[in-house]
Amino acid sequence: MTMSMKIEGLQDIEKALLQLPRGTAKGVARRALKKELAPVKNTAEAFWPGAEEAFKISSRIKRSQRPAVKEARSVTVMHVGSFEPHAHLLEFGTGPRFQENGRFTGSVAPQPMLQPAWDMHKRQVLKGLGERLWDEISKTMARRAKKAAKQAAR
Repeated sequence: MTMSMKIEGLQDIEKALLQLPRGTAKGVARRALKKELAPVKNTAEAFWPGAEEAFKISSRIKRSQRPAVKEARSVTVMHVGSFEPHAHLLEFGTGPRFQENGRFTGSVAPQPMLQPAWDMHKRQVLKGLGERLWDEISKTMARRAKKAAKQAAR
């Protein structure tokens, strides 16, 4: 799924992130994204038939689940999804299935979970992401300043 949106006012956030070391900036972005994507995860779990903690928010996914398009190294990516092996079959359903001898083995009707959860929360996630990033940046800068003051006092 590809989605395009225009978000204004993120240039200041980008400048603030560039002042931090690369690894620290990625951690800030990951923490902010993880907190903002939590409602999507929770709603998707509410739609999941009979399982708790089926969805996770992670920056890493299995090799078999990776998209064919490579992301740039500087981009921070977070995935919300299920690591259950049959989750995609429930989300998208299956067509009629037949064995080699022609015996019909059934089909699965789609039960969308993640798409409706994203549709419900996408505006809230994108709107709150800027505020959450500023909050994480300010906390990180305060920690770094405290650590620098502590080392200077030695």
